[in-house]
Amino acid sequence: MDDESSLPHHIGFIVDGNRRWAKQHGIPSYEGHLAGYNKLQDIAAEVFDKGVPYMSIYIFSTENWKRSQSEVSKLMGLVLRLLTSDLHVFDEKNVKLRIVGSRIGVSEKICKAIDNAEERTKENTRGTLAVCFNYGGHLEIVDSMKSIIAAGTKAEDITPELIEHHLYAPEIPPIDIIVRSSGEQRLSNFMLWRAAYSEFMTIDKMWPDMTKDDVPVILEEYLRRGRRFGG
Repeated sequence: MDDESSLPHHIGFIVDGNRRWAKQHGIPSYEGHLAGYNKLQDIAAEVFDKGVPYMSIYIFSTENWKRSQSEVSKLMGLVLRLLTSDLHVFDEKNVKLRIVGSRIGVSEKICKAIDNAEERTKENTRGTLAVCFNYGGHLEIVDSMKSIIAAGTKAEDITPELIEHHLYAPEIPPIDIIVRSSGEQRLSNFMLWRAAYSEFMTIDKMWPDMTKDDVPVILEEYLRRGRRFGG
């Protein structure tokens, strides 16, 4: 596991189980989201410490707007906290933030905070944390195609490489392994283009129960897999 050439280049996390964790502990759903939020820094730090250069985390999907207004409001507060009062943590740890997703329906205050967070951390080199916020895999591909059409590209000139170039944050590479907490086994519209040849792993823990000790387990599982990419 010390051979960096054999490590995944990009680990994607589908955060799941915050609300169920809160219910198990007899506390409000928000407390579950807060507990999950507090795990983010520890998991990211361990991933980058192990030599993995990219980590993505699915925190709010385009479908999550369907939740109650109260829950959505509290989730927006956590997003704003990540981008403002807690931004110094990522900056001090030399982590670059990329916020990946649509800005449709997102408040101007959060949009400005996204721009500031990305600008402030753009020169950081320890690792890149892609925060999938207001994100949907289908929408990302649709928006990529719209961008290509708007550029006047002919249909016969469209290639997979061109579509990839027009994705959100196109510098973020394909995902090598996707990890979903809480034991669920579905992608939930997460990074569909980048997931084409991803390994998939589920962990039977709710996200708030995840610790940095889970990261070596994930890496060991990845190294155990035989990846053939269709060959």
